[in-house]
Amino acid sequence: MALPPPDPGSTALVTGASSGIGEQLARQLSARGHHVTLVARRRDRLEALAAELGNATAQAADLAHEAQRDELFAAVDRTVEILVNCAGFGVYEPFVESDRARELEQVRLLVEAVVDLTHRYLPGMAQRGRGAVINLSSTAGFQPLPYNAGYAAAKSHVLLLSEGLSGELAGTGVTVTAVCPGPVPTEFQQTSGAKFGERLPKVVHASAERVARDALNAADRGKRVVIPGGPQVRAAFAANRFFPTAFSLPVTKRLMKT
Repeated sequence: MALPPPDPGSTALVTGASSGIGEQLARQLSARGHHVTLVARRRDRLEALAAELGNATAQAADLAHEAQRDELFAAVDRTVEILVNCAGFGVYEPFVESDRARELEQVRLLVEAVVDLTHRYLPGMAQRGRGAVINLSSTAGFQPLPYNAGYAAAKSHVLLLSEGLSGELAGTGVTVTAVCPGPVPTEFQQTSGAKFGERLPKVVHASAERVARDALNAADRGKRVVIPGGPQVRAAFAANRFFPTAFSLPVTKRLMKT
C-alpha cells in the first residue's frame, strides 16, 4: 500500500517541521508533489521553508497545548491524507533532579499531542479508505533508559500505539508506520542536551535526510515499523527491543549517565 498520491485538495501535515527530521520529511513530501502543512513553534522558520518549497503552508503552534491544537485543526482547510507526528524534545537528566513542568510538557508533546492529532485525522482517512500516519518513535523506546526515563517511556507509547493502530487498519487502505531512529545529528541533540550519541560509533548514526527517506519508503510499503539508516543501524539496535531488561538496564544506565 503506497502513500496516497498528491491531490490538489489534500495536504501532508508535518509537525516539528522547522528543523531536523521534520524539515527533511516536509522537503521530501513536497518534492513528491504533496502540498505540505508545516507545523512547529518557530513561525519565522516555517514561513521561510514554505516560501522555499512553494507548495506549503506555515501554521505555527505549540502542540503541547490543547488550545493550540484546536486552533491548528480549525486553520487547516485541506484534507489531511498524510499525518507526520515528528515534533519533540527530550529530558536527559535524573528524573529526581529534573524540572516537573518540563517532564509534563514532554509527555504532553510526545504522547498527548500524538494521540490527539492522530485521533482528529485518522477517522477521516479510514472513512475515505486512503491515508497514512507516520509517527516518529525512537530506538529509545525499545527499552527503559535511566536518565532519560520519561522520553524512552513516551517513545515506547508511540511505538506501541502505532503498531496497534496498524493492526486495526490492516486492509483498509490506511497505514500507520512507526519510525525508530537511533542517534541523528540535529538541533534536537543540542536543545535537549543529549550526549549519549557522542558515545556511540558514527557508523550507527543516520542523517536526518536518510531518516526521512527511509521513513517515506517504509510508509510507501505499508511497513509497521522501520529503523532507518541501513543494516548496521538495525544490527546495533533492533535486538534491544527483545533483550531482557535485567541485562540491558545496567548497560543503558552507564551509556545514558551524564
